Amino acid sequence: MAAALCPRLRGFMASSRPLLALRPVALRLPMRRAVPAMPLAARARRGLGSSTANAQLDEDFATASDLRFESPLEVVKYPDPVLRARNKRINTFDDNLRALADEMFDVMYKTDGIGLSAPQVGVNVQLMVFNPAGVKGEGEEIVLVNPVIYKSAKRLLVFEEGCLSFPGIYGNVVRPESVKIEAQDVTGAKIKVKLSGIHARVFQHEFDHLLGILFFDRMTIDVLETVREELKNLEKKYEEITGLASPETVENCKGAKDVFSLPR
Repeated sequence: MAAALCPRLRGFMASSRPLLALRPVALRLPMRRAVPAMPLAARARRGLGSSTANAQLDEDFATASDLRFESPLEVVKYPDPVLRARNKRINTFDDNLRALADEMFDVMYKTDGIGLSAPQVGVNVQLMVFNPAGVKGEGEEIVLVNPVIYKSAKRLLVFEEGCLSFPGIYGNVVRPESVKIEAQDVTGAKIKVKLSGIHARVFQHEFDHLLGILFFDRMTIDVLETVREELKNLEKKYEEITGLASPETVENCKGAKDVFSLPR
C-alpha cells in the first residue's frame, strides 16, 4: 500500500448515503504516524487451535520452489497476471521466509510504502508486511502469514487509497472500520487480534492482494471513472514492455466488489 494514503474523515454506515455523495478533499496522511503504546504482537492472543477459520484439509501449501525469490525484489505493476494469481498458504517457517519478509520491508521502504504483499514482489504466497510509520527504524514492523478475517465491523469508512503496484493512482475505497483476524507470525506462532484505524486499513488492502483483489476492484463506478485512463495507460505500458497483450482491461471492470461479504 502506498504511503500517500489519504483519510476521508467521515464514517460511512451501510445504511447511509452512497459513497458517491462524498466529495474528495486533498487531505494527506503524514508518512510518520504515532504507533500504539503496546506493540501489536504483545496484544495478540496466542494459541488459536489446530487450524484457522478457512483452512481446508486439502489445502495446497507452498513448496520450496513457490517461496524461492531473487534479490533485489521489485514491485510488480498492474496488469501483470501475478497480481491475480492464486496465493498458496505457507507451512514452512525458516530462514528463507524470514529473508523474504526482510527484503519485502526493504522494498516497501524504498518505494515509500506502508504495506506490501508477497504477490506484489512476484511471490504467490500468503504473506504480507506492513509498518504504518513507513520509515525503517520507526514504528512497528508487522509480518502476517496465512491471515484470515473472521469478523469485521459494521461501521464502514471511506479513505483515499494508493498502491505500490499502481504508481501515482489514488481513489476512494470503502472498508470496515476494524477487523478481527487470525494469522501466524514469521516463526509460525499463531495470532488472534483485532485491528483498527490505520492498521485495519492497511491490513485489508494487503489482504485483498492475497485474494487476487486489487484496490480499483473495490471502487464505485464513479470513482473508477476518475482513474480509468491512468489504468489504461498502465495496461498500454505493460504491452509495450512485454510485447504481450494486456491480461486484463479496466474496460471490463464493473467496480464496487462487495465489501459487505466480509464476516461480521
